[in-house]
This record gives sequence, C-alpha cells and structure tokens, in this order.
Amino acid sequence: MSPLRPIALITGASSGIGAALARIFARHGHEIALVARRVERLNALASEIATAGPRPLVIEADLQEPLGAEKIAQALATAGVEPQYVVNNAGFGLLGAAAALDRTEQLAMIDLNVRALTDLSVRFVDSLERHHGGILNVASIAGFLPGPFMAVYYATKSYVISFSEALHAELARRGIRVTVLCPGPVATEFGERAGANIAPRLMAQPVEEVAEAGYRGLMAGRRMVVPGLLNKIVTLIAGKFPRAFVLAVIDRSQSRREARRRTGS
Repeated sequence: MSPLRPIALITGASSGIGAALARIFARHGHEIALVARRVERLNALASEIATAGPRPLVIEADLQEPLGAEKIAQALATAGVEPQYVVNNAGFGLLGAAAALDRTEQLAMIDLNVRALTDLSVRFVDSLERHHGGILNVASIAGFLPGPFMAVYYATKSYVISFSEALHAELARRGIRVTVLCPGPVATEFGERAGANIAPRLMAQPVEEVAEAGYRGLMAGRRMVVPGLLNKIVTLIAGKFPRAFVLAVIDRSQSRREARRRTGS
C-alpha cells in the first residue's frame, strides 16, 4: 500500500453538482480535495464541510489550461494524498450557432469537457487501483442527442459517455469502478454560463438528488446513471426514432431558445 492518504478529488466543486457531490462524499467519511478556479468559493465550502469532519484540501486550478491537471497532481503530492476517487464534474456549455459563437471559447470548452476529463481519468489509475476506488464522470443526457445551437457541448458530452463506458469495461479488470452520470436539466449556474436558461422546467431536478444518484451509482459500480424518469425516457427515445427526426426536433427547440437569448425575452 502507498503511504499516501486516499482522497476523493472533485473538480468543478465551487458550485452546483460538484459542490453537492463534495458534501455527499464528506458525509460518507471521505477526505476531499476540492478543485476549481474560484478559490474563495472553495474555501467557503471547505469551511462548511470542516464543521463536521476534516477540512478539505483546496486546489485552485484552471483545467482549461494545458498544465491544469499537472498542477493538481503536484498539489496532491505536496499534501501527501492520492486519489481513491476522481470526480470529473468541471465543464460548461454555450448556447448559440457554432459559426457565430466565439471560436476560442468553444475550443476552451473542448479543453475542459474532454481533454482535462480524459487526463484526470487516466492519470491516477494506479492509485485508484491501490485504494479500490473509482471514477465518476459527469456527462449529460445531451450526449445521447445531436445538438444544434449547442453543437460543441452536446458533442463533448457524447465523448464523455463513450469514453466512460469504455473505461468501465477496461478498468473493471483492475478493480476500479467507472460510472458516467447523465443528468438532465439541473438548477445550477450552468444556464447562466451557457448564455440562457436552457432547462425545461418539467425535466429539472434538484442538484442534491442528482449528486446523490451519482454517488450511489459509483459506489454500486454501475456503468451509467440517468437520474429522473423523464430523462431516462429521453435517452430511450433518442435511439428509437430516426436520427433526422430527432435532429429536427432539437433544432427547432434550440433555435427558439437562441432567438429568445438574442432578444432578451
């Protein structure tokens, strides 16, 4: 066994699903490392968690940067810890036509949603095996669908699903659990970052329920978790109807949201 203490590494922990997952992991007795750019929020969350247990390690890192994952690895080593669990929650989306949105921002979305997630998923495999842990990758039901007016975001989440399912099979041989969490709309800051409130109210779920479902699924070794009945139905329907029909429906719905965003209505 390694002399380093096992820890649950959670990215995008400053708000939303990431913060909720941090509270759940802490409540179940895991030592936590919180990662995000907004260090003041991480410190506030760490202080909250510390009232009932060990204070989490706070790591300020921008995973859109090429050396973001390396900075995390160095901070963990300095603190004398190594991951037992890796939770890749950091990510963002943008609403708008791909040809009209800022190209640099869209490439940054790929860096965060795909490159950084891939790096952190494979970087700590040896320590995950030593501690019989696992990986929880946060995708979306968007990953089952084509995504006009959020083309890059939907594509990145499709990658996360495919990559995570493959890792689930590969790493099972080493006793490592890999679960992909595919929520639908959740009441978080995601809509604000995307540029509009994109969540159909009928499908929206409380962030705590989504995080709890993800944690339970990881601990049970489930390949995929889709919280909420309506969200499960969407993932099933996506494969039953012709792709052209699904594309047309989403195109019409998303173009209306984009029009509302542009007009401020």
